[in-house]
Amino acid sequence: MVKVCGPKYALCGLIISVWGIIQLILMGVFFYVKSVALIEDVPAEGSFASPGAFYTTIDRGYVQNAYNCWIAACLYVFTFLISGHQFYMNSRSSLSV
Repeated sequence: MVKVCGPKYALCGLIISVWGIIQLILMGVFFYVKSVALIEDVPAEGSFASPGAFYTTIDRGYVQNAYNCWIAACLYVFTFLISGHQFYMNSRSSLSV
């Protein structure tokens, strides 16, 4: 494989990826348990015919946001793997010189 970035950039990618994974997994959990603190981030616009329709829409919004957070965390895992590979390639090439 080939080096794409330097060691400092790869290390920065590793650190940011770890933070993103932790934050997005926790946010996904909090959305999934329907944390009231995150109600402003749940998409629910318009008027509702009954309280049941409102609660159904809010529940769907919470679950959708939880899934979105978990998908984004998976993308950060992918970034973590790429950054880790680059960090390994840079440390390996510096040892052979």
